[in-house]
Amino acid sequence: MDVNSFKTKSARAAEIERTWYVVDAENQVVGRLASRVASILRGKHKPSYTPHVDTGDYVIVINADKARFTGKKETDKEYFSHSGYPGGVRVRSPRVQRERKPTFIIDNAVKGMLPKGPLGREMFRKLKTYAGADHPHEAQSPEALTL
Repeated sequence: MDVNSFKTKSARAAEIERTWYVVDAENQVVGRLASRVASILRGKHKPSYTPHVDTGDYVIVINADKARFTGKKETDKEYFSHSGYPGGVRVRSPRVQRERKPTFIIDNAVKGMLPKGPLGREMFRKLKTYAGADHPHEAQSPEALTL
């Protein structure tokens, strides 16, 4: 066999077929859920995975407000933000964050696991997170994904 006959296939953006998945976050551990979702958003579950191309699928996360943490993270973990002004530090625990914006916890965890830059932002746009069990994406006929 000729060495040149083995070519690595590199996916192109026009050739990618995307599917929709629904993940129920109820009683799921946040980090493990986010890791699996980030992998699907990147497309690492596909044989056509190419690192520099967005080959991932769409993911709908429902019941994001019912995801859980292990250990004492529910009280000890802190979400930090700063307004840019002196004294503008805001620190929130997951309990407070869940009351204010429950989808933030999942979004923040997944976003941190995606590549930084334009490619990561493009991948993150394919994540749809909802606090309740309802979502407006029934027309896409998403497949249920068990983790």
